[in-house]
Amino acid sequence: MERLNVNPTRMELTRLKKRYNVARRGHRLLKDKRDGLMKNFLEIVRKNREFRIEAEAELAEVYKSFHKAKDEIGERNIKRALMLPNFQARINVEISNVMSVNAPTFTLMKEYKNVDYPYGFYGTTIHLDNSVSYLDDLLPKLLELAQYEKTAQMLAIEIEKVRRRVNALEHFLIPQLEETIKYIAMKLDENERGNLVRLMKVKEMIYTSKLE
Repeated sequence: MERLNVNPTRMELTRLKKRYNVARRGHRLLKDKRDGLMKNFLEIVRKNREFRIEAEAELAEVYKSFHKAKDEIGERNIKRALMLPNFQARINVEISNVMSVNAPTFTLMKEYKNVDYPYGFYGTTIHLDNSVSYLDDLLPKLLELAQYEKTAQMLAIEIEKVRRRVNALEHFLIPQLEETIKYIAMKLDENERGNLVRLMKVKEMIYTSKLE
């Protein structure tokens, strides 16, 4: 590992040791954060898989009912029957903090009109009624599925960011600081030994001159 280009002084050694301690502490905290994010991510993925399986099964039933209704009354009559909705829907979005990730929370708000279906019973079929009822019940679940998928996506992005920071500290900055601290310590020890040798020579010269 290539060391930092710094002057081998005691002041620089003290500064690098402080920086090294901060890097080690940051590395430990980031690893803990990464592990926490992974735990939350796996839990969200598990819930997302369960909701997706349920939603796809229920959607399959909706499609079956729609196809039966289409065979009985035709596509044009279905479009005409579903032209006007029987309720207004609004989605309330709130933000919750999950390990420093702003995850969305969706809440469905419905305002129904005074009718159960957006069409009259003449010219329609029970299979169309079933399809509309299934979709009405399925809409909150689809919204919750979207919430889990968005949260999982945001957690995955944050995990990747934290992983890169952990790797940068673990494989680049910390080894570089260790190598530089070791180099400066060796240089300082070498200088001290050189100074000691010079002092001993000076002392020997003074002692010799006194004898003469």
